[in-house]
Amino acid sequence: MRIYVDTSVFGGCFDPEFEIWSNRIVDFFKIGKYKAVISEVSEFELKIAPKRIQQILLDIPKKNLEVTKLTDEAKQLSKHYIREKIVARKSLADTQHIAIATIQQVDLLVSWNFKHIVNYDKIRLYNAANLKYGYKFLEIRNPRDLTDEK
Repeated sequence: MRIYVDTSVFGGCFDPEFEIWSNRIVDFFKIGKYKAVISEVSEFELKIAPKRIQQILLDIPKKNLEVTKLTDEAKQLSKHYIREKIVARKSLADTQHIAIATIQQVDLLVSWNFKHIVNYDKIRLYNAANLKYGYKFLEIRNPRDLTDEK
């Protein structure tokens, strides 16, 4: 299964509220249970993150990691999300994550961003826009949904 991971999941590895589930999903990437998909947007965000968060990505074997581009098509879909007023322009990076994951047809996107991404109303709106513009439905969850940790 190919899972798009936004930056919040890596940061969650050091957050007491999310560390159990973030570390578990990273472990799944390390052993190859799932393939991690990130983008140029993620790489940019990680460049300004603390070194310990950057290291998490480096610990995932290259064969279990796919890095995707922010294509013109993804930029356009991201603009559609903003035009549809799903989120404001200041949430551009969030819409780019969604657009890239949609276009790459990943099996799932995981995030801890409950305001702009893993939010029932926003998920419905993103997927309505995806269908309107000829794209498939994108499954969006938080890492907790992928583990049996309590």
